[in-house]
Parts: sequence; C-alpha cells; structure tokens
Amino acid sequence: MIERPYWWDTVPEWSAAAPASQHPDFTARDWDVAIVGGGYTGLAAARQLARSGASVVLFERSAIGSGASSRNGGQVLVGMKIDPAALVERFGESRARRLFDISLDAIRELERVVADEAIACDYQRTGHLQAACKPAHFEAFRDEQALLARVFDHRVELVPRSEQRTEIGSDLYHGVMIDERSGALNPARLVDGLARAACRAGAVVAHNTAVHSLVQSRTGWTLDTSEGRCAARDVLLATNGYTDTASPALQRRFVPIGSYIIATEPLSHADAATVLPRRRMAFDSKHFLFYFRLSADNRLLFGGRAEFSTPTPQSTARAAQILRNGLARVFPSLAAARIDYAWSGNVAFTRDQMPHAGRLDGAYYAGGYCGHGIAMATYLGALVARRIAGEQVEHPLMDDALAPIPLYRGRPWFLPAVGAYYKMKDWRQ
Repeated sequence: MIERPYWWDTVPEWSAAAPASQHPDFTARDWDVAIVGGGYTGLAAARQLARSGASVVLFERSAIGSGASSRNGGQVLVGMKIDPAALVERFGESRARRLFDISLDAIRELERVVADEAIACDYQRTGHLQAACKPAHFEAFRDEQALLARVFDHRVELVPRSEQRTEIGSDLYHGVMIDERSGALNPARLVDGLARAACRAGAVVAHNTAVHSLVQSRTGWTLDTSEGRCAARDVLLATNGYTDTASPALQRRFVPIGSYIIATEPLSHADAATVLPRRRMAFDSKHFLFYFRLSADNRLLFGGRAEFSTPTPQSTARAAQILRNGLARVFPSLAAARIDYAWSGNVAFTRDQMPHAGRLDGAYYAGGYCGHGIAMATYLGALVARRIAGEQVEHPLMDDALAPIPLYRGRPWFLPAVGAYYKMKDWRQ
C-alpha cells in the first residue's frame, strides 16, 4: 500500500508541479502582494491579482498544492457544510437562499476558470448522491427536497431503497437523494493548472519556501522566509487547514481536522458499473460520514472522518483499516479488493462551520471551507484578491470581525470530545 495521495501519481513530475524555478529571486524587489499558501485559494488569488496588474509573489512551504488541495476526494459539491434546514434556521430564508446560491456561483466560477485556462483536470458534471443510513434519514430527505424547492428553487430527486441500485450497488442504505448540479475532477490536476495559470498571468511562485514570520509596519509587511526576506504592501494568508504560528490570529480561528482516504486497485468495468452506475460523487448521511467515488481508471476512492483528529502516520494507518472495513460493509463484493493507496490531509473548520474571507490584524485571509473547498476556495481566493486590488466588495462571506474560538490557541485539544459527541449523535439519530 502506497502512503501518499493517489492523485499525485496522475500528474507528471508532481514534486515540481509549479512552473517556476525552485527559489526565484523574490528578495530583489518589493511586491504589491505576498501570498502565503499554494493551494486553490492562494493560486486563484495570485492569478486574479496578477491579471489586474499587481506584482505578486506566492510562498508554499512544500510542493504547490500539497495540502488539502491535492489530497481531497475531488467532489465539487452544491451547498455549504451546513444543511439547508440549518441554514434557514440560523439565517432566515432570504439570507439562507443567498448563501446557498453562493455555492452555485462558486461552481460556475470554477467551471469558467477551468474552461478559460484549458485546465485538463477531468472535470465533469456527474451530480452527487447522498445515501440514507437509516429509514428516518430518508424521511428527512423528503423534508429537505420540499425545502430546497420552496426556499432555494433547487431540484433534487429521491430514489427509494427498492430502486437505489440504479444509483449505488449497495443494500446497506435506505434510499438516496440525487443532486445533478455537483461535479467531479482530479484535484491535483486542478492545482497544477491553477499554478500554471497564475504564472502565465505574471505571478511568481516560490515553492519549498516556508514563511516563518510576518511583521507589519506603516509601509507594509516584511516576511522572513526559509530563503530570505521579502517586503510587500499587502499579505494574503491562504493556509486554511495548515495555518501555523506565523499567523497566530488566523490559527485561533481555523481548526485543522483530518480527513482520510483509501483507493482500491483499478476495478473491472463491470464492477465499477455495479458500484456507482452513473459515476456520481457519493456520501452518506452520518456525521462520521463515508464519501466515495470512482477515479478515471476505475479505482474506488473511499474516505471519511475515520478519526476526529489531526493526521499522523499512525492515525492514517488506523484510519485506513477503518475505511477498509467500512468499504466492505458498503460494498461487500469489494471486500477482497486490493487497497493500493492510503493518505490523509487537513480540512479547516470554523466555529460556525461556514467559510470566511476578509482582513484580520491587517492581513487578508480566506478559508474555513469545512470540507467543501474545491469550488469555494477558488471562488473566495479570486474574490478577496479583487478586494486587495481596490474593489469595493460587499459579500455575505466577507468578515473582518471573525471571532476566535474560545480557549483555542492552535492545538485542537477538544477534538476527541467532539468526535465522541458526533458518534453518539450517529448512534441515536
């Protein structure tokens, strides 16, 4: 079993994914904007800013996109982490509709960038399915279907258990809900394409360059990096689930939580067609959910919050076994399938489980995607870049007063208790 993301092996020369020199001479000049973080958010912002005429340097402490941007399942999903009913309860119908529509705007923006830059990331509108783990969950789907139609003008389809094998080759679930608007892609190829697009626009990308500290003065910022000192007028923090002590204010607001994935050997065409006949993105209705999909070469990628923790090699190994057992429960016919890959990565959660962008202690930021980041990160990265460039941007997700999480300083000591709470909810509901 290979302990790295399957996606990395689909991009030639992944370790040098950025089309730039290893250590460009970024110390020889002052920059308009320095971006910390080379995932979707930072790359989309770099592209947008460079296209507007700004001088931009982006720092990534490892390979470009080597965090969650190349480790996720490649599911481009409609909606936020919070379900539609909870959105309405928290924000009221009008604002909930606006927030839901933003998720659709984000998908349209992603599709536009992929098309404009000719990024070969295997993007397809596959739709997604959510599988009901209990009969009561399918009844809740009926309520959600009605709410989506009435408040959000959004159509989903329900498929009862008696017919669900047209969508999923499993008898474990109690019906599924289908949303045709979601999509699928290869996340590492998207990162590679965004990096190339940013560089074509004129941004300088410095990978394998860590930012150790940021100091603000009256004239701008000084960044101390592993390869020298850099000066910039503005800074954008695009570190999301990998935020560290270089930006303590943001670290107190983003909680890194591990997500874990395994990938099988390539399945036969017949087995792949049985497992997910329409090749949709899929996830179930638990809090400790499973999510799964087929890759272009018919591997089944099967992931989830197998441990409510930040990843380590030990937790990744434990999670791989949990996911293998879960895969066998969902798809007994694949119980003997070889597992070729296992990996993990951080997603960033916020206190309110919503994404945010804005300005904190003088630095711009965007993040907190709560596992729904492919389209939203690309969208918010470009949006906050427009604000940095001087546009007056009014937007529901722009937040210059994002509150820190009480008693939290960057070490998520409370995750075991949170995990136990959600396990109990899965058992009771």
